[in-house]
Amino acid sequence: MEKLRLALLLLGMVLAASLALSCGASSKSMTGQLQSITISPATATAGLPGEQIQFTATGHYNTAPYIVTPQPATWGACYQNAPTTVVSVTSKGLAQCEAPSGPTTEYSIFAFDPTNCNVITACGGGCTIVGTAQLSCSGNEAVATVRRTAPNPLLPAEQN
Repeated sequence: MEKLRLALLLLGMVLAASLALSCGASSKSMTGQLQSITISPATATAGLPGEQIQFTATGHYNTAPYIVTPQPATWGACYQNAPTTVVSVTSKGLAQCEAPSGPTTEYSIFAFDPTNCNVITACGGGCTIVGTAQLSCSGNEAVATVRRTAPNPLLPAEQN
């Protein structure tokens, strides 16, 4: 009888230890598999040099919690499928047109999860899950001009 009691006590301790160790499991496995990334806003315009636009990545998963905002991601910008330095994007998705000039130009903002990449190439290439958005950088064509049409009678006369 004493041996049975000892065996049951030992079995109970082993079960308690395995239960305690399983509580420290990684939370990453609880979010399921990332299926896609969307970026909001989908389109934005920065009209002045230095104007910043905040983009947010949202991860879509196959199990609960299903949607994660913000989704941790690697960010960047491209122009015609090539990296660009005209637009900068921080690690938190804050984009800025560095020195816009000329006509309004469209740039791609991208965010990807690096764990879903074989080889990371330009513009998120090599990654299976990449979200994209568009950023328009307005150049000097968007700057308003003031045209003088007639003298203002309420102002003193101009002297040359």
